[in-house]
Amino acid sequence: MAERKKKQQSSIDRLPDDIREQLQELLRDPRVTQLQATEKINAVLEADGHEGRISKSAVNRYDLQMREVGQRLQQSREVAEMWIAKLGAAPQGKIGNLVNEILRSLSFDLSLTAADMKLDAENMPAVAGMLKDLALTTMRLEKAANLNVEREKEIRQQALAEAAKAVGDEASAQGMTAEQADFWRRKVLGVN
Repeated sequence: MAERKKKQQSSIDRLPDDIREQLQELLRDPRVTQLQATEKINAVLEADGHEGRISKSAVNRYDLQMREVGQRLQQSREVAEMWIAKLGAAPQGKIGNLVNEILRSLSFDLSLTAADMKLDAENMPAVAGMLKDLALTTMRLEKAANLNVEREKEIRQQALAEAAKAVGDEASAQGMTAEQADFWRRKVLGVN
């Protein structure tokens, strides 16, 4: 069996954290071109006594990768804002159910991807680990969904109890007997 080469770290990944952060700041600045960013970072590397340098193509690949990640994050935020705006002041349970449904959908997509993979001795441990993680994620999602259902049920019961108490108190305040007030409390609670 031919051994696979490990993916080599890019020159950007090998940068010290503080210098990589400087590069990120430069790339976020619309007044700075990639060529200028490359030159500035190489000057910093030289001044700090580092042997390695970065290329314009490495900076370009890194910038494209970061922009793609940024776009995905922006899309996620927009979708979340849309749903939160739609749900408004809805109980936490609805938002929790939405998150569970999104994660369930992602887990399903991941399982389809795993099913399409060709299994051999080399990739079997990775696939087994992925399936284990997927099973654990699914179990946690189901537990979270059950907790959301229970939470919603408790919230409804608490709101109903508060409404029944308010109805009973108001009935008493309106001069009804204790028996009549209790009758209305039970009506609100749906108890005979």
